Amino acid sequence: MSVSEKPIQVRRYVVRGRVQGVGFRWFVEREAHILGIAGWVRNNHDGSVEVLAQGTRDQLSGLHSRLREGPRAARVDTVEVSEENPVAGLSSFRIEGAW
Repeated sequence: MSVSEKPIQVRRYVVRGRVQGVGFRWFVEREAHILGIAGWVRNNHDGSVEVLAQGTRDQLSGLHSRLREGPRAARVDTVEVSEENPVAGLSSFRIEGAW
């Protein structure tokens, strides 16, 4: 099975800890680009960082591992994961504003 034939999955991650003001969104954007994942990352009002990621199971597993570690200045306490439906037209990864 080639990469293009592997099923696309979507996960929503909510990362809690010291994850705002430490470059976490830029870290996630860089890691997503390296892994070839589409989606977005944003700060939430409650101090968490939310990530919507679309890719193969292996790509998402790699991102999940990186989210648990975070950038050097961060402290990740928990990473909540939920399954989502694929998003049509989602082809790149971006940083979104806070909600």
